[in-house]
Amino acid sequence: MNDVTPSPTNASLRPRVAIALLTLYPGGHGGGEVYAKETVARLARDPRVDVRVHLPRNAAGWNGGVAEELAPVTSSASGLRRLLGMARVVLQSSALRRSMRGASIVHYPLTVPIPSSLRSQTSIVSIADTQHLDLPELFHPFERLFRRFAYDRAARRADAVVTISEFTKARLVHHLGIAPDRITVAHLGYDPVDFAPNLGERGDFLFYPARAWRHKNHERLFAAFALVRERHPDMRLVLSGGDLDKLGDLPQGVEWAGHVSREELGVLYRSAAALVFPSLYEGFGLPPLEAMAAGCPVAASASGSIPEICADAAVYFDPEDPTSIADGVDEALRLGSELGARGVERAATFTWEHCSDVHRALYERLARSTHEATPAG
Repeated sequence: MNDVTPSPTNASLRPRVAIALLTLYPGGHGGGEVYAKETVARLARDPRVDVRVHLPRNAAGWNGGVAEELAPVTSSASGLRRLLGMARVVLQSSALRRSMRGASIVHYPLTVPIPSSLRSQTSIVSIADTQHLDLPELFHPFERLFRRFAYDRAARRADAVVTISEFTKARLVHHLGIAPDRITVAHLGYDPVDFAPNLGERGDFLFYPARAWRHKNHERLFAAFALVRERHPDMRLVLSGGDLDKLGDLPQGVEWAGHVSREELGVLYRSAAALVFPSLYEGFGLPPLEAMAAGCPVAASASGSIPEICADAAVYFDPEDPTSIADGVDEALRLGSELGARGVERAATFTWEHCSDVHRALYERLARSTHEATPAG
């Protein structure tokens, strides 16, 4: 993890930051939304920075207690309505930029840089992953084109980029040629209340929280679970997340819990025999971190950022091989209490406070750089 020790900031250099979240559709952004919510909540309470949060009007109250500036635009989760919502933001860019004129820094936690910042402002974009460049076959050509402009172009043009793992930083350097010193890594965190650990008795089910996106690899998981059931006939597989109706009829022993609250999610982690996480690609991987925090043994894919996050506190498998997935689950069940204890220790090194500290230190550094570069007069 990055060790960032923020330096004292002169009051006159207290960064004024506009957090532009005008593409936000509450509940529609997965881990990216969790990152934005948790980080913004802490930055908004930090007296060392002056943070103003700009939201579409349908996101009013999204982050309870944080002062909001609502724009006269609405957002949507996906598809044509999402693009129409972005188009409205672009059409009203002049007025929206005026509302952010007082900020010296504009930060786009959800990547898409609309409305664009003023030339006098420093811009930051957050990039969670480069999946569309690493696994382009999983994306519709239109989605790849959209990301080429909304993500890749934004990252190249931004004054600074924030990402959530060393893995993604390396991929940004590789694919987009961004200088490493322009990229700051801010590992994500977890809520120690919602995901308090249980190192005692566990249930008779495996747990997988994931939307039905292609890279989440449900089809191979189901094939692997059939092998697990041959060895453990009473074992169940519990799924949570959205769009799971796209998966069709669920195999025997597989249950869908639907959308669950953070509190319910914590209960599932504390009760499950193990988390099975066969994702083909992750820029970070919040579920393995949350599972570790809750003392849940983790069997996970050896791909993307997952080994960086879990280190020796998980059993790894080949996500493209159902037999390897099943064997990984067996090993995690066998090492249950040992993995649970390792996971709690590993998870404790990831906190939202550290994540927000990294952001604040970046804001302070950019504010100082701007101040030093401005001629006195």
